[in-house]
Amino acid sequence: MKIAAISDIHGNLGALEAVLADIERRGATVTVNLGDIVSGPLQPRETAERLMALDMPTIAGNHERQVLMHVPERMGASDRYAHEHITEVQRAWIHSLPATLRLTDDVLLVHGTPSSDAVYWTETVTEAGQRTATHDEVLARAGDARASLILCGHTHVPRSVLLDDGRLVVNPGSVGLQAYDNDHPFPHKSENLTPHARYAIVERTAAGWLVEHIAVPYDYEFAALLAEGNGRPGWAHALRTGRMPA
Repeated sequence: MKIAAISDIHGNLGALEAVLADIERRGATVTVNLGDIVSGPLQPRETAERLMALDMPTIAGNHERQVLMHVPERMGASDRYAHEHITEVQRAWIHSLPATLRLTDDVLLVHGTPSSDAVYWTETVTEAGQRTATHDEVLARAGDARASLILCGHTHVPRSVLLDDGRLVVNPGSVGLQAYDNDHPFPHKSENLTPHARYAIVERTAAGWLVEHIAVPYDYEFAALLAEGNGRPGWAHALRTGRMPA
């Protein structure tokens, strides 16, 4: 089995198309989508339309929950833009997405951790900022989830962690947004330092799971101009550079 894992598209249709083309070239058996699909100032309606037609195994991220459940006045700018631009049919599709999904008995899909769509798994945030999570932190957040491979997203940072008990946790990074900042639980930045669209290929072999983290070039300038046109210069800088403004 050769799994292509994509996550955190955030309405970036150009990045998604580049990743899908690369996946097709590499001949994956199945492509799975780990959530945070439409939220952002880019092309939420077009992104949802493309993914609905593909009908791939898909779970909801925290932003899907927020777009559906929060009133617009409580939404951040990215969720509000998606809320205003997706169709009712697309809203119903998002509502139908599960929070977690078993691709097989041995492969589990989650967005944040097995028990939360909003907790960072492979990264840790402290008063000093964001850092790579330790093995023990990743192990504690895994809980009793049973699978030899657990695919997660949410942090936008590509990461693989092999736990001492044999479970492999793989975060493919973000297709559509390579940097952001957040104030919860402490102010921090997540930065991949290049604008490439990220995803991962995970293949079962006789020796175990083989993981390849992939960075794909695409027309990020087009995405940045969309963000600027929709009043989001910070997004534009992140899309062009993989960094947040100083």
